[in-house]
Amino acid sequence: MTQYPSRTQQADSAYGVGLTARDAMHAPGPQVDDHMTVDVALSVLIGARVPHLLLQDEDGRCAGLVTRTQLAAHRGGSWYCDRTRLRDIPLDRGPFTSSRAVLSEAEAAMRVRALHVSPVIDEHGYALGILALTP
Repeated sequence: MTQYPSRTQQADSAYGVGLTARDAMHAPGPQVDDHMTVDVALSVLIGARVPHLLLQDEDGRCAGLVTRTQLAAHRGGSWYCDRTRLRDIPLDRGPFTSSRAVLSEAEAAMRVRALHVSPVIDEHGYALGILALTP
């Protein structure tokens, strides 16, 4: 992972509590509604200088994660339309990483699914952060 555990977290691990996804997550970064158009989302990504955006559904729950590469690839397709919404393009829509997931298990699940980043969600489905694997 890209973030190192604190002394308190290391002590918890020594006593068998173990690190969770919440302990290792990063700030979520920009979150946008999934009804946003691809063009606007790409502008937000570029303006915010971030590699990805978290998508929210109409209730504010995590609906997915989209990267600049995915948006650029979609714009380059013959099916592209300037009114295409984020909810209409193929992207990872879960399952997402639970904030209570044991860190080693969360990492293993991400590797199986070939994900470099995964939203970390609470028990109600709201995004709390991002879990990122190091290459």
